[in-house]
Amino acid sequence: MLILASSSPRRRDLLTQAGIAFTIQPADIDESRRPDEAPIAFATRLAREKAEAVFRKNPGSIVLGADTIVVRDEEILCKPKDRADAARILRLLSGRTHQVITGVAVISQTATKIAAETTHVTMRDLTEKEITAYIATGEPMDKAGAYAIQGGASSFVTHTDGDYTNVIGLPIALVKKLLVEMYSKLGADCS
Repeated sequence: MLILASSSPRRRDLLTQAGIAFTIQPADIDESRRPDEAPIAFATRLAREKAEAVFRKNPGSIVLGADTIVVRDEEILCKPKDRADAARILRLLSGRTHQVITGVAVISQTATKIAAETTHVTMRDLTEKEITAYIATGEPMDKAGAYAIQGGASSFVTHTDGDYTNVIGLPIALVKKLLVEMYSKLGADCS
């Protein structure tokens, strides 16, 4: 059985919609960025560490870890600390293209598969009134980059180049590819 090392409702929904059977066991790790750590290295390290933490408690299982970050001009835009920080982040994204990077790690007793997906997202220019109204919904407060493309910020995005599910929080095509490779290595059927 696959274990998702995350409590993210978005990841849960994406896996369910993809028809992948799983259980949930969130990982508790330090998510601090190391000095000079590149964005992709940061996302993949956190995904691996999440999967490893849960795998240590469930050594006979296959564990999926993931971490999604938003990057603009090499600056990682984390979850906002408060409303003022959410407004700052949304202003940085307004009228610009940024990257959403999700690191994915799948771990079993016999193998570890690690990869990352990058999607380029372009937002239109946002007014201060739009930013304030969006923040008032509360939606940006637990999201990397302070927005949910599948939610109220859907009207902010003018273009995506890459996997849309990656922007929601889990690149399903990449996850399925890694799971097929993992189950093939184990000599099992992943359907």
